Amino acid sequence: MKKCFFVTIMVIGAVLVSCVPYKDTVYFQNKSKATDSTQVIVEKQKPYRVQINDILNIRIKAAKQETVSIFNPIGEGNLNADSQERAYFDGFTVDLHGNIRLPKLGNINVLGFTTDEIKQIVEKKLLETEYKAANDIFVTVKLTGLQYTATGEVGNKGTSILFKERVNVFEALANSGDILDTGDKKDVLIIRQFPQGQKIFHLDLTDVAVMNSPYYYIQPNDMIYVKPIKQKSWGTGTNALQNIGALATVVSLITTTVLLLNRI
Repeated sequence: MKKCFFVTIMVIGAVLVSCVPYKDTVYFQNKSKATDSTQVIVEKQKPYRVQINDILNIRIKAAKQETVSIFNPIGEGNLNADSQERAYFDGFTVDLHGNIRLPKLGNINVLGFTTDEIKQIVEKKLLETEYKAANDIFVTVKLTGLQYTATGEVGNKGTSILFKERVNVFEALANSGDILDTGDKKDVLIIRQFPQGQKIFHLDLTDVAVMNSPYYYIQPNDMIYVKPIKQKSWGTGTNALQNIGALATVVSLITTTVLLLNRI
């Protein structure tokens, strides 16, 4: 009787220890001492500055549209190409020197500039060479989608492109199948490209304060890495039912082995 009681206690203890705590699975928890649930979150997002290998979508409109058709190569190439392929072939890639090459205007250095600043540079170039008044032209400059890579404990690993101006880490993860039950939501890594090299930043997605982080919004070419929780390396489940099943299998195996040995 005592042995059965001891085994039961051991099984219950193993189940409780190896389960993932509920608080580690919930997003947007208020972990600060503040009790006001209506607290205002101030978004912190710095404007993105263009880097090498970025692809820019530059479109120019004018009163006489035929005069700017050379700048807008939509429709050329493979007509069966999808939106991502068209963005690649129709866009202007930033070369290793930080330049893009525009028809008639030649090389323009855009490295480290925002899209608004690049728009002003292109407008100035056009006014110097083609047009006399600013109201004769309308220039738009955008990144050809926001490309990022999600890996680790996510539903769909790989590189994705979202055609939006800005994307937060939750939207990016949702687009990649969200974090699996075996993923660590309390320490998600953002690996970001800088001219000096790569830097790693840590985000706790279970804390509502993550929305105050300057890395809450991802940038082009970011890598999101979700680490596995310890329970995965232990080989146990993430909830009580899975653990009970695993322990039942182990206990059954041990019992069978003992019975066989006793018969020898």
